Amino acid sequence: MPLPIIEAPKYEVTIPSTGKTVEIRPYLVKEEKILMLALEANDDKAMLRAVKDVVRACTFEKINPDDLAIPDLEFLFIRLRSISVGETSKVILKCQNKECNSDVEYSINLATIEVTKPQTKVSNTIQLTDKVGVILKPILVRDASLFTNAGKNASKVETATQVIVASIESIFDDKATHRAVDQKPDEIRKFVDSLSSSHMEKIRAWLEVQPKLSKDIEYTCPKCTNKSTMTLSGLQSFFA
Repeated sequence: MPLPIIEAPKYEVTIPSTGKTVEIRPYLVKEEKILMLALEANDDKAMLRAVKDVVRACTFEKINPDDLAIPDLEFLFIRLRSISVGETSKVILKCQNKECNSDVEYSINLATIEVTKPQTKVSNTIQLTDKVGVILKPILVRDASLFTNAGKNASKVETATQVIVASIESIFDDKATHRAVDQKPDEIRKFVDSLSSSHMEKIRAWLEVQPKLSKDIEYTCPKCTNKSTMTLSGLQSFFA
């Protein structure tokens, strides 16, 4: 006689950028092992791969994580963590009083974390010169390999360049529009390297107002009673 199998409960969640509703289930022991092994490896590529594997499994293979915008993947994982382990996550913050600078333990309600969107729509068409411009797109999870392959020692300048390369959907001039997917990666990189600081700033300005997983918090240092405010952003910010 076969052993009984406990059926996991099902929940519905709406993907922020698309408005699509999908069914999810809590991650199980086998998936938690995947996450723990990735954490022990202390490797960004392994962690991203583990998060993708868990999201794929817990959405009943209905979602391909590579097709998601990065904030959507982070949001889905936060919801999975909330229904699997619990709604509370403790993080260690720093007191912003420079004379104190103590560690402050803060409990976050994961169920309250959302993907914030810009209040006004910003055009993704950026005119760089009179003739040349770019059309930008949200960075997808499949593009994240650009950052994880760079390693922990990548400079801020290199990381910023990789983000801009990943965000380019097409490049146009007065004669034609060139889709990034039709070009060799080295050609896109060469184009980005040819941009001036003012060109880069125009692109960064668009990136800065894109949807992101974030939460504004207030906390009080138990040692000096200083009250601080800050914005937590990105998946890693919400876990110790």
